Amino acid sequence: MPQGGGPGAPRLYVRVPPERIGTIIGEKGRVKREIMEKTGARVTVDTENGMVLIEPGSGDTPPIMLMKAADIVRAIALGFAPEKAFRLLDEDQILVVVDLKQHVGDSQNHLKRVKARIIGEKGRARRTLEEMTGTDIVVGDYHVAIIGDYERAMAAKQAIEMLVEGRMHSTVYRHLERVMREIKRRERFQLWET
Repeated sequence: MPQGGGPGAPRLYVRVPPERIGTIIGEKGRVKREIMEKTGARVTVDTENGMVLIEPGSGDTPPIMLMKAADIVRAIALGFAPEKAFRLLDEDQILVVVDLKQHVGDSQNHLKRVKARIIGEKGRARRTLEEMTGTDIVVGDYHVAIIGDYERAMAAKQAIEMLVEGRMHSTVYRHLERVMREIKRRERFQLWET
């Protein structure tokens, strides 16, 4: 790829846990290459420091594509499979991260309990949230990451925060059903208008 847009060109940095570096690079560099091809960004992975540099691949790389590349790298770093992270290339898809420490503090016991509530028995609660909202959700050590369109991702975030606060799963699902009914009603209305 040609050199990026010179000394004043925007540069984005994403810190990546050491165990996720290989996933970002991919087998024989496939994932990194795909990120660069699809966004026009140049991606440089510093494997020693766990830092990924994202900069324009050429002078005409749009800044939005640099941000998309950074979001894809961030999503993979948070635990998403590259195929799911590439959803972020779609114009309406966003990445939302819930910091569990912000809600429950540093107590490992609290974190474990809250993560168990979000994941559910055999992953059932997380899967239910994904199916209800049409999002992809990853539960990490200290975070929950969500990929979806804005309204659905925010609905999933709100449901996760309700679970963190200790609300019963059934209460959260009923709330989510109401929110999703309203979102789908608005979507149908927008389609009807156009």
